[in-house]
Amino acid sequence: MLRSTASILALAISTVSVSAAAQEAASASANPANDPVAPVPATSTADATRSPQADDGEIIVTAQKREQRLQDVPVVVSVLNQQQLENAGVRDVKDLQTITPGLNVTSSTSPAQTSIRIRGVGTVGDNPGLESSVGTIVDGVYRARSGVAFGDLGELERVEVLKGPQSTLFGKNMSAGVINVISASPSFNPSAEFVGSYGNYNAWTVSGAATGGLIGDTVAGRIFALKRERDGFWKVRTGAGPRTSTRADNENNWTVRAQLLIRPTDRVDIRLIGDWSERDEDCCVNAPSIAGPTAAFVDALAPDAGTLRNGKPFDRITYANRPTDFRIRDRGVSGQLDWELSDALSLTSITAYRYYKSNSGVDIDYSSADIWYRGSDGNSNQFKVFSQEARLAYNSERINSILGVFYADERLEARQNTFFGSDYERYFGLLLSGGTNPNAVSALTGIAAGSNFVPNTGQRDFHRHRASSFAVFTDNTFTIADGLDLTLGIRYTDEVKRTTSHYTNTSPANACAAALARRLPAAAITALCSPTSDVAFNDVTTQQRRPENRWAGSAKLQYRFSPTVMAYGSYANGFKSGGFNLDRARTAIGVINPDTSFATEKVESYEIGTKTSWLGQRLLANIAAFYQTYTDFQLNTYTGVSFVVTSIPKVTSKGVDLDLLFNTGIQGLTLNAGATYADTKFGDFPPPLPNLTRLSGNQLPYAAKWNVTGGFTSKQPMTSDLNFLSSASLKWTSSYNTGSNLDPLKVQQPFALLNARVGIEPTNEAWSLEVWAQNLTNSNYYQVIVDQPLQSGTYGAFIGQPRLYGVTGRVRF
Repeated sequence: MLRSTASILALAISTVSVSAAAQEAASASANPANDPVAPVPATSTADATRSPQADDGEIIVTAQKREQRLQDVPVVVSVLNQQQLENAGVRDVKDLQTITPGLNVTSSTSPAQTSIRIRGVGTVGDNPGLESSVGTIVDGVYRARSGVAFGDLGELERVEVLKGPQSTLFGKNMSAGVINVISASPSFNPSAEFVGSYGNYNAWTVSGAATGGLIGDTVAGRIFALKRERDGFWKVRTGAGPRTSTRADNENNWTVRAQLLIRPTDRVDIRLIGDWSERDEDCCVNAPSIAGPTAAFVDALAPDAGTLRNGKPFDRITYANRPTDFRIRDRGVSGQLDWELSDALSLTSITAYRYYKSNSGVDIDYSSADIWYRGSDGNSNQFKVFSQEARLAYNSERINSILGVFYADERLEARQNTFFGSDYERYFGLLLSGGTNPNAVSALTGIAAGSNFVPNTGQRDFHRHRASSFAVFTDNTFTIADGLDLTLGIRYTDEVKRTTSHYTNTSPANACAAALARRLPAAAITALCSPTSDVAFNDVTTQQRRPENRWAGSAKLQYRFSPTVMAYGSYANGFKSGGFNLDRARTAIGVINPDTSFATEKVESYEIGTKTSWLGQRLLANIAAFYQTYTDFQLNTYTGVSFVVTSIPKVTSKGVDLDLLFNTGIQGLTLNAGATYADTKFGDFPPPLPNLTRLSGNQLPYAAKWNVTGGFTSKQPMTSDLNFLSSASLKWTSSYNTGSNLDPLKVQQPFALLNARVGIEPTNEAWSLEVWAQNLTNSNYYQVIVDQPLQSGTYGAFIGQPRLYGVTGRVRF
């Protein structure tokens, strides 16, 4: 009934819009295409790829799911074109942060655990049941999690980073923003490019791409293939093994992407895309930034030094006796239909299916003692996602209207294991006895040594999760008077999530059962009954269901004071779905909590801004102020033994975004700069968990108050036949805390990243040779600082990449 009501309401709104537009269509006259005030006709994303710039050279974006000039869009959008992306060495979503102010992307235990934040707001990604506050869209297709979007993006036309909630047009899980990726589409003009690159750490990449007409002017194709390898940044000391690899954070990736563009008539485009990617890496390790008192126990159990003791993680020397192998298999197909039904009416349909599976092994104690680990064969996340979107767009001189429906069916299978190593029992014996008796566990439980925590047994859980989502939406822009536009949008989403969880302990929690039966002291029970070894999870199955329906809406009022100055104000609300924490949860030791659900994250946002053009439109200067309020903010925090999702009552984010783009008028020289100031804080509330006492009233983790970027691209003549190429991008970030518990020992101080590139190419651009560097100054910075599992007082650091440099050659036909 709710779906029917929503459909009827959206249809009624669209009918009113179309009817009003039909009445005025006879008298409407189109403005010249090169008039900066004139609206660009509403077209599809695929149409936008035909002409990324208007005839007058202005930047074209599809931030409102129709083609518009950047300076006409009442949304904060950072647009990165193909040349900027290429010069900055952007390969995946993570690389975007070096050239986008206010964007932060981090990884921890594996690339699949990638978190994206905009204006200091985002979601820690160490839980497959937790969706991201920042959505990633690739060619109109939503990627299910941040980690799923973390891979080689291939040939890119542009990337649009939309800041603030975008739920009306893009749907749920867009409460902080959207990364909208538009890849290069097939062309009927034949061309090809081959690229080879070699750099430090024995890094090499080869790729090839070709496009052109296949059947007259009806069918065009495009194909891209890439292979990338690199040795690891880290040197690993493996103790007694079984790990054999002495390097970590290597790369071994390949990807293939094929496309067809079918144009049976001038009014119909069909774009078919298929892609396949694989990644096989040894990732990820960390090193202690601070070694606590338990480090001595680790050292006593290891055949070598055990763990790093000098507090210098940036030496990139660490210890791990278990494999940290990581594998991704990512593939998908999509089909997009764009049909101009008339001069004013068009239909877009996007159908997609994606498959993704990641396996990761983890040495959980990050030492060469054999304490705790996860094996990659039974530690995996598998997503199968089908989605369908259909949009009807109407445009005229005074009305632009979109009516759409969206459906998605997501199926997730998560397998989790956590196994005891051969030193687990002795390590806890040292902990419980103060370092004097490695057999103290047996003394407490009465169970023979080696049988309390049987090596290579432990937790083996399975979660089957399904989310079915249906939405209907409409977005309508009305020209009230010359230069004055009002945009109203609304979206209704109906979703049901279901999960079945099966928990098993492959050895039946011997030590915990004995501790509870003997009524040992509370400290001993807590040590022996971690969630991994709690008898409550011996062969237990739970089922949960969570229905949810939500409205989201937006209103934007914009006024063009002159052909070069536009100002706007907007209101938007949105949400990120509630869901289930796919990890072990207890109400008390020995008592399972069958309800792992968490609440919906909701946001309201206010924004005012202006977009201006100067010096004959060579200088674009855009500034906006924002105020965002989140309720039931989903915070995922690690307790030292498991992840817990906590709903934070209130989070506020307020600040200013600034973007500048200057075409200097000097041949081939373009400058860009940007800054985001975001004061993003928790509200005032009692601590939701004992380890979260520092949150109230303080800055969110990873929420740097300042992000500043700047850069240039230049192409200058050296001779009559040869050009000199140069580019650089710099990002400076103020200090922030990397810990979800805001521990003051987890602070990252201000730092800067500088990427640079120089090269030569002939005037016909048939080839180029470039020398490049990323993180040229070799800045040391933390991605994440964590409480090292089971090691009180020890902090482990996942760090950013070191300086990378190399040479790249391109040949074009």
